[in-house]
Amino acid sequence: MGTKIAFIGLGNMGGPMAANLLKAGHSVAGFDLSAEAMAGFTGTRAASVAEAIKGADVVITMLPAGQHVRAVCLGEEGIIAALRGTGALLIDSSTIDVATTREAAAAAEAAGLAMLDAPVSGGVGGAVAGTLTFMVGGTDAAFARAEPVLRAMGKNIVHAGGPGAGQAAKICNNMLLAISMLGVSEAFVLADRLGLDRQKLFDISSTATGSCWALTNYCPAPGPVPT
Repeated sequence: MGTKIAFIGLGNMGGPMAANLLKAGHSVAGFDLSAEAMAGFTGTRAASVAEAIKGADVVITMLPAGQHVRAVCLGEEGIIAALRGTGALLIDSSTIDVATTREAAAAAEAAGLAMLDAPVSGGVGGAVAGTLTFMVGGTDAAFARAEPVLRAMGKNIVHAGGPGAGQAAKICNNMLLAISMLGVSEAFVLADRLGLDRQKLFDISSTATGSCWALTNYCPAPGPVPT
């Protein structure tokens, strides 16, 4: 029998992630402020966060920013207060700031709950295919509990360290990607100015030392890659 999971945030990433949990045999109650997102969810549709998390063994949040995680998790009516003493496992897969993550983790610990920060890499395609990379911060015990659940949504599950380490890894990865994207963009601008065909530059650099994910999967010049 699967785990009873609450999933808060059923958007472009959360929706397909929750769908993969359902495919894996878990019982999933979901909630999102968007009626459109709720309409596309095939699990139990809750009318509120409070209803979704009632009796849940695991609560997963996938929200836009730190302010949303703070609003949903902290405070007198937040998830942590509602589940105090139940021993539930909280997994925040949002990409947010480290400070908010560590504050929430400390509040969860004080309430007798386990909490992990588990942001992802892989985009919507990875969320749909269940091939996401999870970079996870938290205790060894919490990670061990979470890993079977995360395996239903991702391919690479990495325990990065203690609370906040997952978010730290994500921000470092995002910085590296942003720098790569800038470099690839500048290279194609220079190619245009020098009269070098864009496809020729791609064919060369994608098999040379300039090759990187931003070039081979996210090329900003139209033509070399399908998207």
